[in-house]
Amino acid sequence: MKLAVACLALATTFVTLPAQAATRPTSLSSSPTPAPGPQLGASSPCPPPAVVRPDPDAAIPPINSAALEQAIAGLPAADATAAIVRVGGSKGSWSGVSGVADLATLRKASAHVRFRAGSVTKMFTTAVVLQLVAEGRISLAGTVQDYLPGLLPASYPEVRVGQLLNHTSGLPAPTLPGTFEWAYRTRFKTWTPNEYVALAVRNPIEFTPGTRQHYLNTNTFVAGLLIEQVTGRSYEHEVTARILRPVGMRDSYLPGTSPRIRGPHHKGYQSVPAGFDDAIPYGDSHVVDMTETSVTSTWASGDLISTTADLEKFVKALFSGMVVPTAQLAPMFTVPDVTMYDECGNQPAVYTSGMTRLVLPGGIVAYGKTGARHGYAAGVGATRDLSRTLVYSVNSTDAKASGQNQRTLGIAVAAFAEPDA
Repeated sequence: MKLAVACLALATTFVTLPAQAATRPTSLSSSPTPAPGPQLGASSPCPPPAVVRPDPDAAIPPINSAALEQAIAGLPAADATAAIVRVGGSKGSWSGVSGVADLATLRKASAHVRFRAGSVTKMFTTAVVLQLVAEGRISLAGTVQDYLPGLLPASYPEVRVGQLLNHTSGLPAPTLPGTFEWAYRTRFKTWTPNEYVALAVRNPIEFTPGTRQHYLNTNTFVAGLLIEQVTGRSYEHEVTARILRPVGMRDSYLPGTSPRIRGPHHKGYQSVPAGFDDAIPYGDSHVVDMTETSVTSTWASGDLISTTADLEKFVKALFSGMVVPTAQLAPMFTVPDVTMYDECGNQPAVYTSGMTRLVLPGGIVAYGKTGARHGYAAGVGATRDLSRTLVYSVNSTDAKASGQNQRTLGIAVAAFAEPDA
């Protein structure tokens, strides 16, 4: 019963956030590009802003092993083929794995495999920019126009570095076909960062920078280009040298233009209708293998390949001030005081610089990041004091579907659920 109540409460929190489905074609963006303002002819009025109040006295419960086991039980299933979960912190630890690594061989899933982390990458990009701020090489108040002259149209207003990191820049997304069919046909296309940004800024600025929040990959692409401009080295080199090696993330890497996942990994599949090219039967449905795919379309926004153990190391090091100096870490835990750029325009912002802030059932506050590539849904998060950490990888068969993935939602709830009496 406690878990059911918690699921309802957390689900309510999630569904009041901006929908993750695009309302116009923007296939290279991991987030929506909704039309601003209320939509005429909507079936229901915009809901009032969600208010879930944090409780500073909320205690982290002991590990609920039964809830966690239940959250990943029954795999492979229609929604996912495998799952890996790793929970830690001062109240104990738990790890579990379920499902199969490959639908052809039905080989059992393993906890010690690499996976595509998707937009979890944004935490790393943001951290490198903040390191450069600490070194005095970048200012959050500095403008993109000063650091990267000519990148943005002359008609654009000044866009500040800090606005890139917390998604209040107003920069638009590229307008491209938003179907999976298009994504599948172009899955091996190599994009350059400048090509992506140039395509995005053909569109007008969405809003006056600093006045709204719209979570878009364009922001982190520009941040990646900023890293390269300031350091004179590649984005991949800087993330590897500044974070992956010092933190000891030996199984994590940035693949560049390679579509492969090196070493042991689970295959990732996407649900498709019967008759889709290369479709293979899966239960009552069909899937295609999306394991090999170019991640240049997400680059500094979503190309990281990692493991649950490595991401646990990272979140502990980051929150402890070992990645970004404490004096520069505040933006990663600060939500700007603006509203979201969505259909209603009345929902408060939820994204920090590089992460999301969530108030969980019982008033517990957590920070973290989720990510999705076709076939792979990942997440990492923790309470600010690291009393509870969570990392998961789910081989979802519809990882980029609109709305909250119920499997990953169940894992997040179980990680903070009180044990049954």
